[in-house]
This record gives sequence, C-alpha cells and structure tokens, in this order.
Amino acid sequence: MAVKNFNPITPARRYFQSADFSELSDKRPEKALVRKSARSGGRNHFGHATDCNMGGGHKRKYRVIDFKRDKHGVPGKVVAIEYDPNRSARIALVNYQDGEKRYIVAPSGLGVGAVVMSGPEADIKAGNALPIRNIPVGQSIFNIELKQGRGGQMVRSAGVTAQLVAKEGEYGLIKLPSGEMRKVRLDCYATIGTVSNPDHSNISIGKAGRSRWLGIRPHNRGVTKNPVDHPMGGGEGKSAGGRHPVSRTGVKAKGLKTRANKRTDKYIVRRRGKQSTQLASVS
Repeated sequence: MAVKNFNPITPARRYFQSADFSELSDKRPEKALVRKSARSGGRNHFGHATDCNMGGGHKRKYRVIDFKRDKHGVPGKVVAIEYDPNRSARIALVNYQDGEKRYIVAPSGLGVGAVVMSGPEADIKAGNALPIRNIPVGQSIFNIELKQGRGGQMVRSAGVTAQLVAKEGEYGLIKLPSGEMRKVRLDCYATIGTVSNPDHSNISIGKAGRSRWLGIRPHNRGVTKNPVDHPMGGGEGKSAGGRHPVSRTGVKAKGLKTRANKRTDKYIVRRRGKQSTQLASVS
C-alpha cells in the first residue's frame, strides 16, 4: 500500500492524503458476513450525551471477522482483500475447502490466491494461526488470544506486530508494540506475520470535513468553556494556566494511570515505556 497525494487545487487538498487502495479486490462485501451496525452518537440509553465530539459520519455495516481462527486443519483460499470501515487494517475473504467463507484480519503480503490454515500442524507463514506453543521464538505475530478459545484480542491494528521473545513452563513471553512484555499461555492462538496497511499512520486527514465523515465532531479545549461546562473553564481572558489538565468529568489527564484490572497484573512482566527495567521471571 502507498499513500496517495493530491495537487493543491484547493486549500483543503494541499495536505489531504489517502491510501491508494491498489491492493483491494474489485468486489462488494460478502452479503452473508455483513451485519447492521447501530451508532450511538455519544448518547447512552437515556439519550443523554455521555461522550463529546461524536456524531454524524458515513453509514457503516459491520463485517463479521473470524478472530478465533478455530477452523483447524482445513485449508482456505484467499479470494479477496477488502476495505473494512470499522478497523484500520485490511480484511481477507477466505473460501475454505468445505465451502464456508470467513473474513480474517489480513497480514502484510497476503494476496489473492494465497492459502491459509489454522491449527497446530499449520506451516509458519503469514496468515496461518497456530498455538503459541508451536510458534518458534523470535517470530512476529498478531491477533493474539489472552484466553484460550476467546479469539484474538491484542495486536490487531494496521501495521503493528508483536514478537514471541521466550517460552518457559506453560507461558510464552510476548513483546507488544507498546513495549510491554506480557505472559500468555502457550495454548492460546496467534497469527503469523504483521498486520496489513502499514501506511495507515502516515495518512493526513487534511481537512475538518473529512473528520466529520468519520463521525468526529469539532473539539473545544476545556479552558475555552464556561465553569458550568468544564472543570477547566472560566477565568478572565485567556487564562490557561494554574489548573491541572482534567477531562470533562474531572479525571486527571497527562499521565494518570487508569488501569484497574488487578487480576491480570501478574501476567505483565514489564510495563510499556520502561525499557530499562530488568525482566522478571516468566514462570
């Protein structure tokens, strides 16, 4: 994939960039794998706005993705690479030998006509899903399960990949894109390769209207509002200092740790951003 630039025939076009979509197949989404997708617009079940700056945007339909990759031992042929408006990565339509079709998150380099498979006996090549027990140390992986049989939950965004660093006992040590080192059971599945669409992070939105297409409404800084509207609002003139940055509900920004799942703390060997910390024992 490459980034497409435009001639600056208008001010908005000057910084506008998009994907060239050259790798996509010329077909409509598979009808049996498409569902309706309701949008909240930032409102809860009472109709009250609980999340600012959301609303509008182009209509979307949800593509049912096979994150579990539980069709073991059955080879499938990639018949299309498609765009998915609900995620940054590309998706691949796989036609299995028994006639079933499924969407999977496409890895980089996977093209139409390639054959993918899942299961302990699958080869080590891009797009195949195996238990971490059967993946060699040092291999790049994505779509990683946290609980056996639940389906991939980590490393699914465009262009990212994790690395299997070590195995010890019943756990594998995985280095995530954030730099975090985490233990995952060897029976959990992961997919070989790097997630597709690596240039997604290089795209420039270019204009405010494009954000509206994506369902993002204009954002105002807290200090520009009145005290009734935001904890950082009010003051005479441009009063931007003297208050710790917080959200609209008063939660401190700029470094406050919000992780509250203490049940899984024991599986995190090294937090993200702490590159100098010594690795703890994997067992």
